[in-house]
Amino acid sequence: MATLSISGLCRLVLPLAAAALLVTPATAAKHHHRHKRHLPPASESAARVSETPQTTPAPGARPQDMENRAEKSGQGKSRLDSNDDFLNQEKSHPKWDAHPPRSKDAQSAPRAQPEPQTPEIVPTPTEKPAELEPEPPETAPQPPEKPAGAGEEKMLPDPRSGDVPADKMPAEETACRERLRALGVEFEEHKAERDAQIGCSVPYPIILKTLGKSIGVSTGTELNCPMAEAAARFLADVVQPTAKAELGADLKAVNQASAFICRPRNGTRKLSEHAFGNALDIASFTLSDGSKIEVGPAPPEKDAKFLDAVRKAACGPFKTVLGPGADADHALHFHLDLEPRRHGGTFCQ
Repeated sequence: MATLSISGLCRLVLPLAAAALLVTPATAAKHHHRHKRHLPPASESAARVSETPQTTPAPGARPQDMENRAEKSGQGKSRLDSNDDFLNQEKSHPKWDAHPPRSKDAQSAPRAQPEPQTPEIVPTPTEKPAELEPEPPETAPQPPEKPAGAGEEKMLPDPRSGDVPADKMPAEETACRERLRALGVEFEEHKAERDAQIGCSVPYPIILKTLGKSIGVSTGTELNCPMAEAAARFLADVVQPTAKAELGADLKAVNQASAFICRPRNGTRKLSEHAFGNALDIASFTLSDGSKIEVGPAPPEKDAKFLDAVRKAACGPFKTVLGPGADADHALHFHLDLEPRRHGGTFCQ
């Protein structure tokens, strides 16, 4: 009886087991079909992939894999028992999720987050540092000292600079002195004047005491003899009769502003005629009545007439005549000289 029951039971179970084996692939296919995802069109899928990074999920466990693991466990269950257990598990197992389960590694990995956009940093202009005033040096820098002789410009050469006195006075110098005595001019000899560095030279100078029989002159008037003779003749022939006619008095004396002096012309490198004793500057005339006629830019009308006549008459006997109005240097005196000029010309202003 017990034998029959077992055999009868086997006949009932074997068909069920066979049916279970047939149902299992179909059920698995049904579940697989149930959870199959409907993919979007290729164009939309490509666009989504380009926009959002995706993480590929790990494949979930399938029923076949579970059956294999059960057979390998070695727990002594028969194939029939395994099928029964699997059917029971299928009944009690919940529906598959829309998304397959992730592996442990996939679950533990953090979700990829979009990188935050760094806000654009606008550079802030830096403040200009305050300019520090340089500290003054303890000692003010001094300009370098100029070497000796620096800044001294040499004079333009003049052939008269090489004139030196001879052992015996030349005949023309002796004759000049004889003419001065005849005019009533008193004078005395003076040693030669010479400055080789500057170029001044008066080989035979004289110091005048008078410029005629009754015409005095300032003390220390040093000239060369030809210039002294020209001044004495001009005073006797022009100035004396003009003073008598215009002012009603005789010429008593001449007050000179400059005679011999070793220097160049103002503002030039050319030697002045004064450097050769060849010029006389007259600042005023003294008359016999004690009045003084001063040379200037605006003399009294009566004096101006006298001075104008003298100035005009001087151009000829002298090669250069300058006075007020010519330039600032000659505003207060008449400059008279015998500078040699081409063709005996004159320069009068």
